[in-house]
Amino acid sequence: MVKSGTGSYSQGFQFIWCVKSVTLSLEVKLMPVKNPRINVVLEKPLYHTIEQLANRDGISLSLKVRDLVKEALEIEEDIALSAFAEKRERTFTKTKSLKHH
Repeated sequence: MVKSGTGSYSQGFQFIWCVKSVTLSLEVKLMPVKNPRINVVLEKPLYHTIEQLANRDGISLSLKVRDLVKEALEIEEDIALSAFAEKRERTFTKTKSLKHH
């Protein structure tokens, strides 16, 4: 039997626990977690691509996925800001703009 889960300390730290039972022995591991976690299911080709990139860069899979997510969010932000700027540009009229004296 293997059970696991998460919890939190009163100071705001999260921990992950795991209980393994072989006959009558129990093992409990508490690991403090500073950052929130996300579990992701990937197709095998995508997993292997990320694995190759992580190996190339000499970092863990977790760090590589984090870096790729950060990059993707930056791209999404750039797209949103670009759309906002294009809309402002289309509706801009020189007569309504502020004048500098």
